[in-house]
Amino acid sequence: MDLTPYLSNLREDLANTASAGDEQTRRAATLLSSALEPSARLVLMNALSDLAAEVTAALPGQVVDVRLDGRDVRVVVTGAEEPPSPGPHHSAPPPPPLDGGDISRITLRLVEQMKAQAEQAAAAQGISLNTFVAQAVQGALGQAQQHQQRHERWNQGSRTETKLHGWVEG
Repeated sequence: MDLTPYLSNLREDLANTASAGDEQTRRAATLLSSALEPSARLVLMNALSDLAAEVTAALPGQVVDVRLDGRDVRVVVTGAEEPPSPGPHHSAPPPPPLDGGDISRITLRLVEQMKAQAEQAAAAQGISLNTFVAQAVQGALGQAQQHQQRHERWNQGSRTETKLHGWVEG
């Protein structure tokens, strides 16, 4: 998705508003619109990322990601039935289907080094840090759900999944 038309509309709106003023006001508006473009682009990408999170929450079994493609934004929809792509970042099971609901904002405190590593990993996958953290939480929830199910089966006497790994010397 090319964000340029939206940024151009914003620039035109600012110019139209400034046209009511004098020449100095119009020049200031032109300079401000150029200076604000990176910030406006980031705000639009964050809004799209929040929208993707809401859509993901509303569509069980689907994950909607917002990814950077150069200066453009790409929306990618994947289903839970698709296998994860190979690589070290995809060892967790697929996230559990979400039942919908409201999106909540939280404040997450991370040590700076961990935040930097998370940002690098998100950028390497072409997704926002918000999407990366949300996927990590979904993966952890899936693992917790699988652990709980194994625990319940064990308590019910089903030991079909019990395996022993190791070796014996003797």
